[in-house]
Amino acid sequence: MNPVQINNIDHAALRISPRAGAAFGDAANQALVMPAEFEEVQREFALIFRRRDEGLQAYALLGLDRDENLFLSGDYWTSRYVPASHQRGPFSIGMVRAAGDDAGNDAGNDVGEPMLHVDFDDTRVGDAAGLPLFLEHGGNTPYLDHITGVLRLLYEGIESAPAAYAALDEAGLLTTVTLTVDVSEERRYTIPDVMVVDIERLAALTGEPLERLHRSGVLRLAILAAASLGNIQQLIVRKQALLSQVG
Repeated sequence: MNPVQINNIDHAALRISPRAGAAFGDAANQALVMPAEFEEVQREFALIFRRRDEGLQAYALLGLDRDENLFLSGDYWTSRYVPASHQRGPFSIGMVRAAGDDAGNDAGNDVGEPMLHVDFDDTRVGDAAGLPLFLEHGGNTPYLDHITGVLRLLYEGIESAPAAYAALDEAGLLTTVTLTVDVSEERRYTIPDVMVVDIERLAALTGEPLERLHRSGVLRLAILAAASLGNIQQLIVRKQALLSQVG
């Protein structure tokens, strides 16, 4: 990787292709998602949770086999929504420390300011057929504004997600299951050790715990995640269509 902080002077003419593809990490059967995108995600994908070393994380289920994204066709997504972790393409946020002052004081322990970076090793960067980042007189193009919003969602989600998911867990709303997905009479997939929102426990919430989750916005996340599981049927339909083409 070669992340470079961009600006409208040095990179005034830079163009970047928004195309997707397996070469860019899009051929994955799960995509990391953030709380702010649950509403969009649940319209298209099943939401599951996994317990990682860094804590609980939420994922959109994209496929059933390893390295399979049933919503990817060549260099574009066929879904109405693309998870932000994949929308960002070659862009990232880098923390830039402030320089010391004229008296020689070190800005030192400051975390720094988040700044937009682009990976210049990514083949989509510098594509003449790509989209411009800056307008002729230096302002941001709609494409760059969109990417900035995507990165903001991810950056803020990394901060807010742990507390939200911990609240779901502490309320007893997450249960560990093995998902069983029957694509045909001969073909069954099992997805072990995933966590989903327990609909019965969610329905049984009353009183102060219910009010607390409602006030914090976590109740809404639970409802969206629970509703999303119906999208497993869409995965089955897409997998059946793929198998029929191969067969």
